[in-house]
Amino acid sequence: MGGKALILFAHGARDARWREPFDRLAAMLARPGLEVRLAFLELIQPDLPSTVAALAAAGIAQATVVPVFFGQGGHLRKDLPELIARCQAEQPGLALRCAGAVGEDEGVLAAIAAYCLAQLDQQG
Repeated sequence: MGGKALILFAHGARDARWREPFDRLAAMLARPGLEVRLAFLELIQPDLPSTVAALAAAGIAQATVVPVFFGQGGHLRKDLPELIARCQAEQPGLALRCAGAVGEDEGVLAAIAAYCLAQLDQQG
């Protein structure tokens, strides 16, 4: 077996509609031979441990967790490393790697800045 996966990790919210952009992002990332899954810190399922367990059960060998957060706050500095360590201990056959927060990337920030500036033209 084998294969790779991306796990888009987000905070979660009480309003189920909050996850819609994450579902769209996951769909945009779909590729043959690549599993793309969502996982949430709280309030929405699935959580990270169950997502990692499902990937391991599917025979995935490597997964990269991509925190879809704007910055590296306490959840990413403390909670996520603990979750990754727990998941790795529970699923030793699946190699986990964690990327930095999406919002820390210069390309992402440039895209957000371009969006913000484009809104000036929408004012009329």
